[in-house]
Parts: sequence; structure tokens; C-alpha cells
Amino acid sequence: MSNIAIKRLLTAPEFNQAVELQKVYWGNDASNLVPRHVLHTICHHGGHLLGAYVGSQLVGFVMGFFGTATDPDAPEAPDADRAASNLLIMSKRMLVLRQYRGRNIGFKLKMAQRELALKQGIGLVTWTVDPLLAANAHLNYRKLGAISSQFAVNYFDYPEAESLSADRLIVHWRVKGKRARACASGNMSGRTLKQCLDENTPIVNAIEESGPAIAPRALSQLADRDSLLVEIPSDIRHLDEQIPDVARHWRLHIRELMGRLIELGYVVYDFVSALQGRQRRVYYFLVRRKY
Repeated sequence: MSNIAIKRLLTAPEFNQAVELQKVYWGNDASNLVPRHVLHTICHHGGHLLGAYVGSQLVGFVMGFFGTATDPDAPEAPDADRAASNLLIMSKRMLVLRQYRGRNIGFKLKMAQRELALKQGIGLVTWTVDPLLAANAHLNYRKLGAISSQFAVNYFDYPEAESLSADRLIVHWRVKGKRARACASGNMSGRTLKQCLDENTPIVNAIEESGPAIAPRALSQLADRDSLLVEIPSDIRHLDEQIPDVARHWRLHIRELMGRLIELGYVVYDFVSALQGRQRRVYYFLVRRKY
């Protein structure tokens, strides 16, 4: 889509646009919004807010700020020099207006973020993702070449009634790495579901196909293989709205399964999909971590 322009937001009117865009998804509750003065501080002290514009309309943005991969209060906390050597960009709150999705805007925003990271000499960009969002998984692992080796239950420490919606995969994007460079050049993964199945890659979560929507059965013994497939629903938001019991079943299932697989040393490495009849089926591709 050639009329999409990506640029850094640096002025008060631009920050106001970003605050208003957040309200589309998080409403007017101030506790859910990053306010203008915080955006100003981030963007004028090494961080960034990258906006996607159609003419003068802001239709999407992504925010990033400096962080470190070290915890100063941990028992094995490194000295300050080592903390500085582990600088990263924490990417936060990427969104695109619903009517502009499917037009590669998220990819363009992340590519612009990668360019900023490279200019700043930072090799790692990290963020969190809801493991049930198929479109985000396709972008993160397929189109960007990121991986996940961490899974956090109730990452935001929500109350118990809301905790399932706060489970997150921790995404690591090595922007100088071979996979990220290939994706930036337009050479994203060519792995297909057929290829995975032809190589006898097991689908570890058996699916119950009767009823109004696919749903996972209870977990059994996990296959001990170098690579695995994990299915998720193609549209969890539809299930949340139309069949909430099935959506909750999926969230409980993925919480248990993804946590177990990552503890066993697997890494989320790619994302594959295929049409089966009229239905799109989508799968994480995981590989065993090499030490």
C-alpha cells in the first residue's frame, strides 16, 4: 500500500493523535493509556514512537524504549557495565486501526523500528504477545524472524478472573541476526505445513473437531522430537465474542502446553498455516533449543 508513510512522532500534536488512537482499543480509562507527557519523555530521551500515516491520519503506531536484560535486584546481578552491555529496546503497544489491517503496516512499523535499533547499535528488540493471536504470531515469527524461549503466566499480574488474558510469550528479535536480515530483505521463511508433516513433525495437541468450533482435548504424553507443531485457533477474538467457553478452553490449554514445552527446552521458531476445506488451520513451529 504505497500511500502509507512511516515517520517518528516528536511533537505535542502528534502525541495527542497517538493518545486518541489508543482510546480506540483501551477506551477513555486513563489507567490504560500512555499519556502525552510520557510519550514526549520517551521520544526525547532515546526512545521512539513510530507512526503510520495515510495523509494526515494516524492509522497505527509502535513505541519503543531502552531497557536491559538484567535485573539489578537479582542475587547474581551484574555490575553496571555488564547491565549497559545488555541494552535492548522494549517494544510496546503496537496497533493498527482495524480497517487498515492486512496491508503490511505492522511489518513496515517493525522494519522502521529495526532501522532505529541498528542506528543506535542495539541488537535486541523484545516485546510480549498473546499466544492465541494468530495474526501477531504470523508477523512475529514468520515475517520478522523473531523467536520465543520464555512464556509468562499472567504477565501483567491481573486479578484471577482476568489472568488468562494476560498470558504472554516473550518475543526476542535479534535485529542483526541472519533470520532478521533475511526477512528484512523479503526472504521470510518458506516452511509449509505440508513440509512439516512430510518430515513427520508431530502436532502435539490433538483437536476435537465436532461442535461449532475446533477445541483441544486434554494433554497426553508429549512427543520427544527435535521439532513440534502446536495448533491454535485462527481467530480467538471471534471465539471470545461468539463461543467464550471454547475460547477459555483454548487459553487454559495453551497456558499448560506452552509452559510445558518451553520448560522442556523448546523455542517458538516459526508459524505455519494451511487451508483445510474452508477452514484455515494455524500452527506454531517449535524446535528444541541447542545448548
